[in-house]
Amino acid sequence: MNHTPGSDRHRIFSPLAPSRGRRSFADTWWGNAWVTALEGPTPVATGRLARGRTYARAGNVREITITPGRATAQVKGSMPTPYRTSMQIPQLSAPQWNALLDVVAAQAGHLAALLDRDMPTTLADDAAQAGVRLLPTRGELVPHCSCPDDGNPCKHAAALYYQVARLLDQDPFVLLLLRGRGESELVAELHRRNAAQAAAAAKPAAAAPRGVAARQVFAAAQAGIPPLPAPPPALHQPGPVAQLTAAADPVPGVDAEALEFLAADTAARATQLLRQALLPQGDPIAPPELSVTDDAARLAAADPPPGNFQRLAWGTRRTPNGLARAAAAWHYGGAAALAILDEPQEGDPLYLRAVREEIKQNWDGERAPRLRTDGSSWLTVLGHDAQLRLGTDGRLWYPFRKKYSIWWPAGFPQRDATAVLSELLIPDSE
Repeated sequence: MNHTPGSDRHRIFSPLAPSRGRRSFADTWWGNAWVTALEGPTPVATGRLARGRTYARAGNVREITITPGRATAQVKGSMPTPYRTSMQIPQLSAPQWNALLDVVAAQAGHLAALLDRDMPTTLADDAAQAGVRLLPTRGELVPHCSCPDDGNPCKHAAALYYQVARLLDQDPFVLLLLRGRGESELVAELHRRNAAQAAAAAKPAAAAPRGVAARQVFAAAQAGIPPLPAPPPALHQPGPVAQLTAAADPVPGVDAEALEFLAADTAARATQLLRQALLPQGDPIAPPELSVTDDAARLAAADPPPGNFQRLAWGTRRTPNGLARAAAAWHYGGAAALAILDEPQEGDPLYLRAVREEIKQNWDGERAPRLRTDGSSWLTVLGHDAQLRLGTDGRLWYPFRKKYSIWWPAGFPQRDATAVLSELLIPDSE
């Protein structure tokens, strides 16, 4: 990466080459994580961010200077003279840095990677668990620009935002510098902590405390410890879900909103299972067994507290945009919709041909849309960003709509493929 030598707390990067024609703006996990944190769970289609993205792709951002808490560059706009543009980002406090370095020192893999001047992608998630958010939200970025546009951000500042993602592609330590610490300063502190840990490990271990003999436990039980209480009476119907109340301030390091969200979700699921178990006839319906990533999509679809959406994405190695897409699938069809989100199911070509003919015969209009069979169970509408996908049960059709080259769930499934397609092609149906 080309940058001017000097203090690693004041780094100057040469202009990056234009990047027109690329599907993804960034190439690495850190670069894409910056973009998704900037745009939020839903991609930006219009407005100044989109214009800034175009400016960045065109190479309008000139030399970039990175210092703690600030990025500065000149950005070429519609006028001959480029605008002076910058963004400010909150620096981590001393306690936050201490918590982050404790996380790194506690994991040999993180420590070895950073000492080797590499930033593992799991660091963001582990830092979040310690209460430190490495990637900022768009609301934390404060833009400044010499242009007359009072937008927040203007398209010139947005171009700088996006170009920082490409800097992170090549050197993720740029993010740590923006958060307040230079690379050499961090590496020196990590060496110090590593040496302290090695010295502590070399000391003789303290004698382990002696346990309690089993005979003493049984003797105490016979000396008057009351027996366990009787089991509660059998239930005939589930009661209301308990409501949590805040009796005291939460313990430091505990995300009270996230804990309440998970507790409420657990109670609601337990109530549903109990209702099914108390059905008078037939066997209870077992809920689907979900993987960790699918369960994260279920939780994300339930509107978790702010900040926890990002945590769910990091915890399942997804981008926020990818998790939002999976959450939309769960919203429209649960586990069955997740099963067809990325891979087509096995289908009967004769059945798909019959469905295409049925749509042609039943279409209410001048001419039925032309359909192309993709895979063995997808029907794509030619000339439209629309697609029908056959569910795993072989009966339900799920609508999908393409957004920024990615197919997104677009509605609830139906058995009637013609009805699903008709609703999907209604203008402005989003």
